[in-house]
Amino acid sequence: MPKTDLVKRSPIRVLDKTLRGGLGKGGVGVLASRKGVGKTACLVHIALDKMLQDKPVIHVSYSSRVDHIIKWYEDLFREISRKPRLKDKDPAALFEDLIRNRVIMNFRQEGTKTEQILRSVEALIVHTPFAAETVIVDGYDFAAAEPEDLVRFRDFAVRRGLEIWFSASLKGPQPLFNEEGVPRLLDPYLDLIDVLMTLRFQGEQVGFHLIRHRGRKPRGRLRLTLDPTTLLIAREKTSRPSARKPS
Repeated sequence: MPKTDLVKRSPIRVLDKTLRGGLGKGGVGVLASRKGVGKTACLVHIALDKMLQDKPVIHVSYSSRVDHIIKWYEDLFREISRKPRLKDKDPAALFEDLIRNRVIMNFRQEGTKTEQILRSVEALIVHTPFAAETVIVDGYDFAAAEPEDLVRFRDFAVRRGLEIWFSASLKGPQPLFNEEGVPRLLDPYLDLIDVLMTLRFQGEQVGFHLIRHRGRKPRGRLRLTLDPTTLLIAREKTSRPSARKPS
């Protein structure tokens, strides 16, 4: 199966349709959940979808190590290419081609100003042939940041014509969400976020909930799930009504 078919059949198309074309240039999206639910897997899934379309991605990690980020990409691509199997190209060779569309940058949030990080990202885009249109920001601690920091990210996204996806790890005392389903941690940032989704366990699967979209409150579960075993995003299966025998 060609990679174009992988893109066409990707469950990310469900997300794009729900968001009426995706996050889009100048947009800021946030995936929020408790630690270990699957935020990083979702961000990597989004990044791989862009890379399969030959669209460069910059992955900004605030973790102390990046080897586990590299492994996320390897493991998720292996799962994506397994079902259905690629027929036109060896998966290993295709992956080598894909990672040319990815740069991982590592920073410490403590002691590093947002302006410094954005200057580094901009230098990569402007002074090299790496014209990224998507930036993934993983491990960002919203509790240690200020709304002004997200304003800088947002202004940068608008100025450079980028879309920026963040992960937000929810922790602390209950309740984690207000009566509208908004994570309390993100309440000060809400006006700066174009798309806010939360991930929560729904039985054995993880469900996606769209909390905010372009200032509106659609509040609803998307027809997407995350398999905790494979860490793949998938379309939610709908049960068909059983045929009834005529009486």
